[in-house]
Amino acid sequence: MKLNLAEKKGNKITFVMQGSTPAFANAIRRIMVSEVSTMAIDTVDFHENDSVLFDEVIAHRLGLIPISFEPDKFNPMNSCRCGGKGCSLCQVVFVIDKTGPGMVYSGDMKSSNKAVKPASLDFPIVELLKSQNIKLEATAILGTGKEHAKWQAANAAYQYYPQLVVKDSKEAKKCLKSCPKDVIKLRAGKPVLADPEKCDLCRQCLEGCKGIEIAGDPTRFIFRVESISGLKPDYIISKSAEILGKKAEDFKKELKKLD
Repeated sequence: MKLNLAEKKGNKITFVMQGSTPAFANAIRRIMVSEVSTMAIDTVDFHENDSVLFDEVIAHRLGLIPISFEPDKFNPMNSCRCGGKGCSLCQVVFVIDKTGPGMVYSGDMKSSNKAVKPASLDFPIVELLKSQNIKLEATAILGTGKEHAKWQAANAAYQYYPQLVVKDSKEAKKCLKSCPKDVIKLRAGKPVLADPEKCDLCRQCLEGCKGIEIAGDPTRFIFRVESISGLKPDYIISKSAEILGKKAEDFKKELKKLD
């Protein structure tokens, strides 16, 4: 198996996986989405809320704010040495104490751990009018996307790598302008996919054109991964591979018990 980086920009990565199978590709995708641990606010204690929004609405908004943290320095509560009671190794507390008028932003969240903070300081939470107050404590813990969407690490998708087959060179030249993404180019008098990563196999180029055939290679995949958490996309990819490897090792151990 080989991985080739196609593009890396901000919280997004596009790469090509070669020499694999649809089953393996989908397993990696599902783990990226639902099994990589992230940190999100789980409980909120309100001491005061004079805003126009109910406590539940504000708590929901807080839970969806992505939080940046160092994953190797925190444990899931069910496996922490505190026994799930809550300590600095498994939870972080954020405090908001603000009086209006003005918008309350994620930057107003004061963390009990300086290394843990919202991924952006500009997420709006609630607008306060004159003399309105909000005071609360929010506790963030580790979780996974299969428990709740607020812990989802990334949006991940893959497609078969496109292959262009020329059936009739003369007819194929008529298909160049039919591609909506303009990825079919003429090189040395022959149509080719100039930028395969941009082709999404929409097959619109085949409408009214019999000179070419386009299909997906079931052994090559284009992955697009976008982090929607406080984790970097390259970490999410490597962590998902680690989780899948551990699943395979656990399966082998259980299989030996059947001998």
